[in-house]
Amino acid sequence: MTSRSAARPTSRDVAQLAGVSQSTVSLVLAGKWAGRVSAATAETVQEAAARLGYRPNQAARSLRLGRTRTVLLVLPTLSSPFFGALYTGAARVAAEHGFRIVVYPWPDGSGPADSPFAAPQEAIDGLLASSMAVEALSEFAGTPVVMLDSDPAGAAPTVDFDVADGMRRVARHVLGLGHRYVGHVAAGVDEWTFRSRGRALVETVVAAGGRLTRAATAIDVAAARDAAAGLLDRPERPTVLVCDDDQIAAGAYKAARTLGLEVPADVSITGFDDILLATALEPELTTVRLPAEELGAVGMATLLDLLEGGSPPSRSLPGELIVRDSTAPPP
Repeated sequence: MTSRSAARPTSRDVAQLAGVSQSTVSLVLAGKWAGRVSAATAETVQEAAARLGYRPNQAARSLRLGRTRTVLLVLPTLSSPFFGALYTGAARVAAEHGFRIVVYPWPDGSGPADSPFAAPQEAIDGLLASSMAVEALSEFAGTPVVMLDSDPAGAAPTVDFDVADGMRRVARHVLGLGHRYVGHVAAGVDEWTFRSRGRALVETVVAAGGRLTRAATAIDVAAARDAAAGLLDRPERPTVLVCDDDQIAAGAYKAARTLGLEVPADVSITGFDDILLATALEPELTTVRLPAEELGAVGMATLLDLLEGGSPPSRSLPGELIVRDSTAPPP
């Protein structure tokens, strides 16, 4: 009969094989050895753990720390590929540190977010919330929180994209092509990220002597098609449509084709986010690539720092302008 020790190696087994104390094993495998243990000793411990196939008993560790090792990720929707990538990044970092993530969709405009647990302070260690106001999380008062893609003016640490810079890059690109009449197909959502994009676009276009017309829409292809058609179906139409989102840009493509306009010969179109849809469109879409998976990963790392008693600063991740064939000089 196989002994329990043989079935599941313990930290004592790792310590004996490595020739160190159990406390040293704990420091190394918890990632807290820097400045306390030499790099050579840490490597010896890690090699011993790998040879034995040792895996920490997370249930026991959770009881010892008084933690559930669970993080709640609150998202405005599960239908967007952007939030799927965000989750992937957060879950990867969480798993590396023995945490699990529970995803909870909370649509914008629904009021304060309810907890899916009877006692949120007992069920989760921390909270990641994307694209929403921290005020909406009143039920989670006292729970460590990191806000993603949210207003950095709040008290909670934030990890954001520099969306204003991304939109300025879009504006400078189309202005550099010669466009001076810009149509803005804007997300009709009162969120920090879209307000920031709109302000940056207006400021950049006006500063260059251009003019701008705006139409608001839901983040939905059909709704965006109607909003874009309203801008294009006029005697003097914009020569470029700058869209707040790639799904909105897809609607703008539909509007152009319905009106018999070619992209980009008759009207240029840009998006924002660089989801897979951007390269499925024909011609492929000029857009701003936002590293959603990195946002989730950095957000989770920031929350872990907070849970360990740190004071992590807010961070802003840069976007990248991806120029494709949907933009050209005006007709």
